[in-house]
Amino acid sequence: MAKPVILAVDDDPQVLRAVERDLRRRYAKDYRVLRADSGESALDTLGKLKLRGDPVALFLVDQRMPKMTGVEFLEQAIE
Repeated sequence: MAKPVILAVDDDPQVLRAVERDLRRRYAKDYRVLRADSGESALDTLGKLKLRGDPVALFLVDQRMPKMTGVEFLEQAIE
């Protein structure tokens, strides 16, 4: 079975790289750490994970992003 996924979402590339790096350092042994640079991209990634049956353990999402807020992403992701 695949490791559960931690999906980090942030539109700021520097912040996203730093968050991904820190998550991988701490959780790579037990989780797959993925990143997305927008809510739309994260929803696309989530759809692919769902098709493969890969579990998602955590969404770490920036609230203030263009086009889609973190809350809007979470509302759609939960569906």
